[in-house]
Amino acid sequence: MFRVVASRMIVPNVHLLTLEAPAVAREAKPGQFVILRACEEGERIPLSLSDWDAEMGTVTVIFLNIGFTTNQLAALEEGKTIPTVVGPLGNATRIEKYGTVLCLGGCYGIGSIFPIARALKAAGNRVFTLLEARSAYLFYWEERFEAISERVIHITRDGTRGYRGHIDRLPEVVKDLGVPIDRIIINGCTFLLKRGSDASRPLGISTWVSLNPIMIDGTGMCGVCRVTVGDATRFACVHGPDFDGHQVNWEELLHRRKAYMVEEEVPFRTSRCNDHGCKA
Repeated sequence: MFRVVASRMIVPNVHLLTLEAPAVAREAKPGQFVILRACEEGERIPLSLSDWDAEMGTVTVIFLNIGFTTNQLAALEEGKTIPTVVGPLGNATRIEKYGTVLCLGGCYGIGSIFPIARALKAAGNRVFTLLEARSAYLFYWEERFEAISERVIHITRDGTRGYRGHIDRLPEVVKDLGVPIDRIIINGCTFLLKRGSDASRPLGISTWVSLNPIMIDGTGMCGVCRVTVGDATRFACVHGPDFDGHQVNWEELLHRRKAYMVEEEVPFRTSRCNDHGCKA
Protein backbone atom coordinates (compact mmCIF):
# COMPACT_ATOMS: atom_id res chain seq x y z
CA MET A 1 0.00 0.00 0.00
CA PHE A 2 1.14 3.55 -0.75
CA ARG A 3 0.61 6.24 1.88
CA VAL A 4 -0.81 9.67 1.07
CA VAL A 5 1.65 12.34 2.25
CA ALA A 6 -0.22 15.40 0.97
CA SER A 7 -3.62 15.95 -0.64
CA ARG A 8 -5.15 19.32 -1.42
CA MET A 9 -6.95 21.35 -4.05
CA ILE A 10 -4.48 23.96 -5.29
CA VAL A 11 -6.91 25.86 -7.53
CA PRO A 12 -10.58 25.07 -8.26
CA ASN A 13 -10.94 21.52 -9.61
CA VAL A 14 -7.17 20.96 -9.78
CA HIS A 15 -5.77 18.68 -7.09
CA LEU A 16 -2.27 17.89 -5.81
CA LEU A 17 -1.52 14.44 -4.46
CA THR A 18 1.83 13.39 -2.96
CA LEU A 19 2.37 9.69 -2.35
CA GLU A 20 5.02 7.65 -0.61
CA ALA A 21 6.50 5.51 -3.39
CA PRO A 22 10.28 5.17 -2.88
CA ALA A 23 10.96 2.81 -5.79
CA VAL A 24 9.21 5.15 -8.21
CA ALA A 25 10.86 8.28 -6.81
CA ARG A 26 14.35 6.78 -7.19
CA GLU A 27 13.90 6.22 -10.93
CA ALA A 28 11.61 9.10 -11.96
CA LYS A 29 12.62 11.41 -14.80
CA PRO A 30 10.95 14.45 -16.40
CA GLY A 31 8.08 13.57 -18.72
CA GLN A 32 7.27 10.18 -17.23
CA PHE A 33 3.99 9.12 -15.65
CA VAL A 34 2.52 6.73 -13.11
CA ILE A 35 -0.64 4.63 -13.05
CA LEU A 36 -2.74 4.84 -9.89
CA ARG A 37 -5.71 2.99 -8.44
CA ALA A 38 -7.68 4.68 -5.70
CA CYS A 39 -8.90 1.33 -4.33
CA GLU A 40 -8.66 -2.41 -4.97
CA GLU A 41 -11.69 -2.51 -7.26
CA GLY A 42 -10.96 0.82 -8.91
CA GLU A 43 -9.85 1.62 -12.44
CA ARG A 44 -6.24 2.31 -13.36
CA ILE A 45 -5.56 5.83 -14.55
CA PRO A 46 -2.33 7.37 -15.86
CA LEU A 47 -1.13 10.67 -14.37
CA SER A 48 2.00 12.60 -15.32
CA LEU A 49 4.60 13.18 -12.65
CA SER A 50 4.78 16.81 -11.52
CA ASP A 51 7.57 16.34 -8.98
CA TRP A 52 9.37 13.76 -6.88
CA ASP A 53 11.87 13.53 -4.03
CA ALA A 54 14.20 10.53 -4.21
CA GLU A 55 15.54 11.16 -0.70
CA MET A 56 12.07 11.38 0.86
CA GLY A 57 10.73 8.62 -1.39
CA THR A 58 7.71 10.62 -2.59
CA VAL A 59 6.10 11.43 -5.93
CA THR A 60 3.64 14.21 -6.71
CA VAL A 61 0.90 14.31 -9.33
CA ILE A 62 -1.44 17.15 -10.23
CA PHE A 63 -4.73 16.29 -11.87
CA LEU A 64 -8.05 17.74 -12.93
CA ASN A 65 -10.88 16.46 -10.73
CA ILE A 66 -13.36 15.69 -13.49
CA GLY A 67 -14.63 12.11 -13.15
CA PHE A 68 -15.39 9.33 -10.70
CA THR A 69 -11.84 8.07 -10.17
CA THR A 70 -10.23 11.49 -9.94
CA ASN A 71 -12.93 12.38 -7.41
CA GLN A 72 -11.89 9.33 -5.38
CA LEU A 73 -8.27 10.40 -5.49
CA ALA A 74 -9.12 13.99 -4.56
CA ALA A 75 -11.12 12.75 -1.56
CA LEU A 76 -8.11 10.94 -0.07
CA GLU A 77 -6.82 12.38 3.18
CA GLU A 78 -3.26 12.47 4.48
CA GLY A 79 -2.33 9.17 6.07
CA LYS A 80 -4.71 7.11 3.92
CA THR A 81 -3.31 4.54 1.49
CA ILE A 82 -3.96 3.41 -2.06
CA PRO A 83 -3.10 -0.03 -3.49
CA THR A 84 -1.38 0.92 -6.73
CA VAL A 85 1.36 3.31 -7.83
CA VAL A 86 2.99 1.81 -10.92
CA GLY A 87 5.92 3.54 -12.52
CA PRO A 88 7.77 5.43 -13.61
CA LEU A 89 6.29 4.63 -17.01
CA GLY A 90 6.88 6.03 -20.48
CA ASN A 91 10.02 7.53 -21.92
CA ALA A 92 11.55 10.53 -20.25
CA THR A 93 11.46 13.81 -22.14
CA ARG A 94 14.64 14.20 -24.18
CA ILE A 95 16.70 16.80 -22.34
CA GLU A 96 19.53 18.37 -24.32
CA LYS A 97 21.06 21.79 -24.74
CA TYR A 98 18.75 23.03 -27.51
CA GLY A 99 19.40 26.72 -26.98
CA THR A 100 16.16 28.55 -26.16
CA VAL A 101 13.10 26.52 -25.20
CA LEU A 102 9.52 27.68 -24.68
CA CYS A 103 7.69 25.44 -22.18
CA LEU A 104 3.92 25.72 -22.45
CA GLY A 105 1.58 24.35 -19.78
CA GLY A 106 -2.14 24.55 -19.18
CA CYS A 107 -4.40 23.14 -16.44
CA TYR A 108 -2.78 20.00 -14.96
CA GLY A 109 -0.05 20.44 -17.57
CA ILE A 110 1.29 23.40 -15.59
CA GLY A 111 2.39 20.86 -13.00
CA SER A 112 3.80 18.26 -15.38
CA ILE A 113 5.75 20.79 -17.47
CA PHE A 114 7.60 22.00 -14.36
CA PRO A 115 10.16 19.16 -14.00
CA ILE A 116 10.81 19.38 -17.75
CA ALA A 117 11.49 23.12 -17.56
CA ARG A 118 13.70 22.58 -14.52
CA ALA A 119 15.76 19.90 -16.29
CA LEU A 120 16.11 22.03 -19.43
CA LYS A 121 17.40 24.90 -17.31
CA ALA A 122 19.90 22.60 -15.59
CA ALA A 123 21.09 21.45 -19.03
CA GLY A 124 22.06 25.02 -19.92
CA ASN A 125 19.06 26.14 -21.96
CA ARG A 126 17.37 29.52 -21.86
CA VAL A 127 13.88 28.66 -20.63
CA PHE A 128 10.77 30.75 -21.21
CA THR A 129 7.53 29.51 -19.65
CA LEU A 130 4.09 30.18 -21.09
CA LEU A 131 1.14 29.36 -18.81
CA GLU A 132 -2.42 29.15 -20.15
CA ALA A 133 -5.71 29.17 -18.24
CA ARG A 134 -9.31 30.35 -18.47
CA SER A 135 -8.64 32.99 -15.80
CA ALA A 136 -5.82 34.23 -13.56
CA TYR A 137 -7.13 32.45 -10.45
CA LEU A 138 -6.37 29.09 -12.10
CA PHE A 139 -2.60 29.61 -12.20
CA TYR A 140 -0.38 27.87 -9.63
CA TRP A 141 3.33 27.18 -8.96
CA GLU A 142 4.23 30.49 -10.57
CA GLU A 143 7.02 31.13 -8.07
CA ARG A 144 8.58 27.81 -9.04
CA PHE A 145 8.61 28.74 -12.70
CA GLU A 146 9.98 32.21 -11.95
CA ALA A 147 12.97 30.60 -10.25
CA ILE A 148 13.96 28.60 -13.35
CA SER A 149 12.62 30.71 -16.23
CA GLU A 150 14.07 33.73 -17.93
CA ARG A 151 10.50 34.97 -18.15
CA VAL A 152 7.02 33.67 -17.32
CA ILE A 153 4.24 34.68 -19.73
CA HIS A 154 0.51 34.22 -19.25
CA ILE A 155 -2.48 33.75 -21.53
CA THR A 156 -5.99 33.91 -20.07
CA ARG A 157 -9.17 33.54 -22.00
CA ASP A 158 -10.85 36.30 -20.01
CA GLY A 159 -7.85 38.64 -20.16
CA THR A 160 -7.32 38.81 -16.39
CA ARG A 161 -3.57 38.26 -16.80
CA GLY A 162 -1.24 38.52 -19.74
CA TYR A 163 -2.47 37.97 -23.28
CA ARG A 164 -6.20 37.67 -23.78
CA GLY A 165 -7.44 34.64 -25.73
CA HIS A 166 -6.16 31.13 -26.28
CA ILE A 167 -2.98 29.49 -27.42
CA ASP A 168 -3.70 30.66 -30.96
CA ARG A 169 -1.80 33.77 -29.89
CA LEU A 170 1.41 31.74 -29.67
CA PRO A 171 2.95 33.37 -32.81
CA GLU A 172 2.41 36.79 -31.23
CA VAL A 173 4.00 35.63 -27.98
CA VAL A 174 7.05 34.27 -29.81
CA LYS A 175 7.40 37.52 -31.78
CA ASP A 176 7.15 39.63 -28.62
CA LEU A 177 9.85 37.58 -26.88
CA GLY A 178 12.26 38.90 -29.47
CA VAL A 179 14.56 35.87 -29.42
CA PRO A 180 14.71 32.81 -31.69
CA ILE A 181 12.95 29.81 -30.14
CA ASP A 182 14.64 26.49 -30.87
CA ARG A 183 12.05 24.18 -29.37
CA ILE A 184 8.53 24.26 -27.93
CA ILE A 185 7.30 21.68 -25.41
CA ILE A 186 3.59 21.52 -24.50
CA ASN A 187 1.84 19.72 -21.65
CA GLY A 188 -1.87 19.82 -20.92
CA CYS A 189 -5.19 18.68 -22.36
CA THR A 190 -5.42 17.29 -25.88
CA PHE A 191 -7.16 20.43 -27.11
CA LEU A 192 -4.26 22.59 -25.89
CA LEU A 193 -1.70 20.25 -27.46
CA LYS A 194 -3.46 20.34 -30.81
CA ARG A 195 -4.02 24.09 -30.93
CA GLY A 196 -0.48 24.77 -29.75
CA SER A 197 0.94 22.48 -32.43
CA ASP A 198 -1.26 24.09 -35.09
CA ALA A 199 -0.14 27.56 -33.99
CA SER A 200 3.56 26.68 -34.02
CA ARG A 201 3.56 24.87 -37.38
CA PRO A 202 3.75 28.06 -39.51
CA LEU A 203 6.64 29.24 -37.32
CA GLY A 204 8.72 26.20 -38.26
CA ILE A 205 9.66 25.55 -34.61
CA SER A 206 10.11 21.94 -33.50
CA THR A 207 7.16 21.26 -31.18
CA TRP A 208 6.85 18.29 -28.84
CA VAL A 209 3.73 17.31 -26.91
CA SER A 210 2.97 14.87 -24.12
CA LEU A 211 -0.01 12.84 -25.34
CA ASN A 212 -2.71 11.64 -22.96
CA PRO A 213 -4.86 9.03 -24.75
CA ILE A 214 -7.02 6.48 -22.96
CA MET A 215 -4.69 3.95 -21.34
CA ILE A 216 -5.08 0.74 -19.34
CA ASP A 217 -1.93 -1.23 -18.56
CA GLY A 218 0.71 1.37 -19.51
CA THR A 219 3.24 -1.19 -20.75
CA GLY A 220 2.28 -1.67 -24.39
CA MET A 221 0.21 -4.84 -23.96
CA CYS A 222 -3.38 -3.61 -24.38
CA GLY A 223 -2.99 -1.28 -27.35
CA VAL A 224 -5.68 1.10 -26.09
CA CYS A 225 -3.35 4.12 -26.19
CA ARG A 226 -2.45 3.73 -29.85
CA VAL A 227 -2.02 6.93 -31.82
CA THR A 228 -1.00 7.72 -35.38
CA VAL A 229 2.16 9.79 -35.72
CA GLY A 230 3.16 10.47 -39.29
CA ASP A 231 2.48 7.22 -41.15
CA ALA A 232 3.09 4.97 -38.15
CA THR A 233 0.97 3.57 -35.35
CA ARG A 234 2.50 4.20 -31.96
CA PHE A 235 1.59 3.30 -28.38
CA ALA A 236 1.78 6.40 -26.18
CA CYS A 237 2.81 4.38 -23.13
CA VAL A 238 5.97 2.80 -24.57
CA HIS A 239 6.82 4.93 -27.60
CA GLY A 240 5.86 8.19 -25.88
CA PRO A 241 4.26 9.97 -24.22
CA ASP A 242 6.25 12.67 -26.07
CA PHE A 243 5.72 13.00 -29.82
CA ASP A 244 6.27 15.54 -32.56
CA GLY A 245 3.12 17.65 -32.38
CA HIS A 246 3.27 18.43 -36.09
CA GLN A 247 3.06 14.71 -36.95
CA VAL A 248 0.20 13.63 -34.65
CA ASN A 249 -3.14 12.71 -36.22
CA TRP A 250 -5.17 14.94 -33.92
CA GLU A 251 -8.57 14.19 -35.42
CA GLU A 252 -8.15 10.48 -34.73
CA LEU A 253 -6.85 11.07 -31.20
CA LEU A 254 -9.68 13.41 -30.26
CA HIS A 255 -12.21 10.93 -31.63
CA ARG A 256 -10.72 7.99 -29.71
CA ARG A 257 -10.67 9.94 -26.46
CA LYS A 258 -14.48 10.20 -26.61
CA ALA A 259 -14.99 6.43 -26.57
CA TYR A 260 -15.92 6.22 -22.88
CA MET A 261 -17.36 9.65 -22.20
CA VAL A 262 -20.66 8.25 -20.92
CA GLU A 263 -18.94 5.76 -18.63
CA GLU A 264 -16.69 8.51 -17.24
CA GLU A 265 -19.71 10.55 -16.28
CA VAL A 266 -21.62 7.68 -14.64
CA PRO A 267 -20.18 6.35 -11.33
CA PHE A 268 -18.89 2.80 -11.30
CA ARG A 269 -21.69 1.47 -9.12
CA THR A 270 -20.34 -2.05 -8.64
CA SER A 271 -17.19 -0.93 -6.83
CA ARG A 272 -16.71 -2.54 -3.43
CA CYS A 273 -13.78 -0.56 -2.03
CA ASN A 274 -15.70 1.60 0.41
CA ASP A 275 -12.72 1.98 2.75
CA HIS A 276 -11.07 4.20 0.16
CA GLY A 277 -14.01 6.35 -0.79
CA CYS A 278 -15.65 4.23 -3.51
CA LYS A 279 -19.40 4.09 -3.54
CA ALA A 280 -21.23 0.77 -3.71
